[in-house]
Amino acid sequence: MTGKPSGERRIGLLNGFAAYGMWGLFPLYFPLLKPAGPFEVLAHRMVWSLLVVVLALVVLRRWRWAGELLRQPRRLALIAVAAAVIAVNWGVYIWAVNNDRVVEASLGYFINPLVTIAMGVLLLKERLRPVQWAAVGVGAGAVVVLTVGYGRPPWISLVLAFSFATYGLVKKKVNLSGLESLAAETALQFLPATGYLIWLASHGDATILTEGPGHAAMLAGTGLVTALPLICFGAAAIRVPLSTLGLLQYLAPVFQFLLGVLYFGEAMPPERWAGFALVWLALSLLTWDALRSARRLRAEISRPAATIATGTTSAARKAESVAAGPDPVDAKP
Repeated sequence: MTGKPSGERRIGLLNGFAAYGMWGLFPLYFPLLKPAGPFEVLAHRMVWSLLVVVLALVVLRRWRWAGELLRQPRRLALIAVAAAVIAVNWGVYIWAVNNDRVVEASLGYFINPLVTIAMGVLLLKERLRPVQWAAVGVGAGAVVVLTVGYGRPPWISLVLAFSFATYGLVKKKVNLSGLESLAAETALQFLPATGYLIWLASHGDATILTEGPGHAAMLAGTGLVTALPLICFGAAAIRVPLSTLGLLQYLAPVFQFLLGVLYFGEAMPPERWAGFALVWLALSLLTWDALRSARRLRAEISRPAATIATGTTSAARKAESVAAGPDPVDAKP
């Protein structure tokens, strides 16, 4: 990454800002789709996303992966799990935005890195550094404070965070790039989504047929707003360091939070501010620890050859510990 020309890094940064900026502005788009309900919007998002991604793959001539995937039942099963989990994530997010819960939805993507790390410990038996343990503990405390503040657990945030952490874990096992993975997932979602839309139409409840061409175009646009940020993210991922993407990932929930408070006027009593402050403290600890560990690893790798020869094992261990940090891929609503 460090050897890339400055022009390439600049293009990568612009694409990264564009990707996370678009994800952060999603709350402005979904209310425009009313009177379509969340399930109708979700079904349209699945259908039109597949069409957009297939068109992109045709233009890029990237089809070899499909034949290989069809010959691997285990990977297909994992794709099916990913498709189901992301459907839950999308559906809850759309419902939250259209029911004035944008702030609570943003919280889900703030705590997602903490949930991802916790799942790494519980499911993958990963070892955490002391600062990471502190960050997870502070994050858990934040959930308790917010539960008291809301008078209930922040279930929207928790569902979004856990569903996307699970999605990220499954995607790592599948090992497909963004476009190919989205194509496979939406291909599995296509028939159920199309069946639901046909059922709606047969009952006269399909708003795409009753609310005019502008509304129909906005519903079709859900495919583009799903695929375009992912394409920008892919362009950024190959041009900028992972640590930079790890910082950029917080743009999306920051934008969502600001929209919820400043644009939609959602309430933020003191106990909610206290809960969010704890979450932000946990993320600050996590980010500081990840950057510190990355700097140490780079310093060790850059030692003279003789030193490297004696420190190979230590460098490998540090590389594994850095990998336990937040994953910027798991930031997409």
